[in-house]
Amino acid sequence: MKINDVRLTIVGIPRETGFVSKHIIIELFSDVGITGVGEMSDFSHLPRYAVAVEDLTLSLKTILIGKDPFDLTLINRELVENFPEMQNLYEKGSIIRNGVDTALYDMCGKFLNVSVSDLLGGRMRDKIKVCYPIFRHRLMEEVEDNLAIVRKRYEEGFDVFHLYVGKNVDADEAFLHGIKQEFGSKIKIKSIDFSNLLDWKKALQVVDRLAKYDFELIESPTDRNDFEGLHHFRMRVKHPVSEHVWSFKQLYDMIKFDSLDIFNISPIFIGGLTGAKKAAAVAAVCGKSCLLGTTQELSIGTAAMAHLGGTLENLDYTSDPTGPKLYVGDIVKEPVKYENGYLILPDRKRAGLGLELDWVEIEKYRVPDLSWENVSVHQLQDRTADGRK
Repeated sequence: MKINDVRLTIVGIPRETGFVSKHIIIELFSDVGITGVGEMSDFSHLPRYAVAVEDLTLSLKTILIGKDPFDLTLINRELVENFPEMQNLYEKGSIIRNGVDTALYDMCGKFLNVSVSDLLGGRMRDKIKVCYPIFRHRLMEEVEDNLAIVRKRYEEGFDVFHLYVGKNVDADEAFLHGIKQEFGSKIKIKSIDFSNLLDWKKALQVVDRLAKYDFELIESPTDRNDFEGLHHFRMRVKHPVSEHVWSFKQLYDMIKFDSLDIFNISPIFIGGLTGAKKAAAVAAVCGKSCLLGTTQELSIGTAAMAHLGGTLENLDYTSDPTGPKLYVGDIVKEPVKYENGYLILPDRKRAGLGLELDWVEIEKYRVPDLSWENVSVHQLQDRTADGRK
C-alpha cells in the first residue's frame, strides 16, 4: 500500500462559549482505495500566525506521496525535519504532525482491519475518566455563569471539573466556595490550571490561598520552560504537579530537574500518537504518572486520544478530552460517546479510528482559511466569546 494523494479541508466550528475554533481535516488516499483520516485540531492558539493551507498541502504531498503508511518511524522523522519542535506549547508544527500521524494510524488500521488501539499495543481499558473544563474567570460576574455550567454538566453525568485560574483569584475562590457549598463531595475539582501565566512564586501564593478547597493536582504553575522553578514549586506544595509535554527536549529537562509528578501528554502538543506513546513510556520508566491533555479536539482527535489512553499503563489521573461536548457540532456521522463522566473508546470491531466523516456537516462548517482577523489575545488564550474581558 502506498499513499497517492493528500487532501486538507478547513472547518470552523463554534464552541458553546461562542468562540469559533478552526481545524483541518486531513485525508490520506492510497493506491488500494483505503483512506486514512486525521485532524489538525484547533489552530486557534497563540501565536497569532496561521499557515497557508495550499502551501501546506503541497508540502505534505511532497513528503507523503509514494510512502508506505506503515513506515511510521520514517515518516515521523521526516515530519519533524520539516516541522521541527519549537519548545512551545502553541507551536503549529506539532498540530500538523499530529494530524498526519493520526491519519497514518487510521489508514494502517483499516488495511489490517484492526482498531488503532490494537496497533498501539492493545487495550487495558474500554473507557477513560474525563473532566469538564471551567474556563478562566476574568470578572466576578462570570462565577455564577460557571456554576450554572457545572449544574448542567453534572446532570449529564460529569462529576469532575478542570478549573483554569490565575487572572481573578477572588473570582476563583468564589467559584470554589460555591461548588463546596452547593455540591459538597459530589463534585471533584481535578486540577487548578495556571496555564503558565504566573511565575512559580506568584502561583504558590495563589495555591496557599485556595488550598482550603479540595482539588487533586496543580497544572502549569510556572513561566513556560522554567523547569528549575517548577521543581522549587513542586517541593513546596502537597499536591502533585503536572505540566504539558510539548517537546522531547522539554521532557528531558523536566526529568533532569525532577520538576513534576504527572506528565500531561496529548498527541496535539507532542506531534502525534507515535510521540505521545513514546512520551508516556518515558514517564513510566521514570516512575511518573500521566494524564491525557487536550486542546479540545473534535471527534476524530478525541477518538485518537481515546485509543491511546486505552493502552497506557500509567494513566493514573483523570484526563481532559471532552472537546466534542464543548462544540455545537462535529464532522463525523457518529461522534465519540461519553457516559457518566467517562470517554468511551470506539468499538474495537471497527477498523482504524472507527469513525466516518459526515460531509453534510463538513460543508456546513467549511471555511476558506485559518485567519483570526480581529479576535483578541484573551479570546485566543481562553477560547472565549467577545463579551469576556
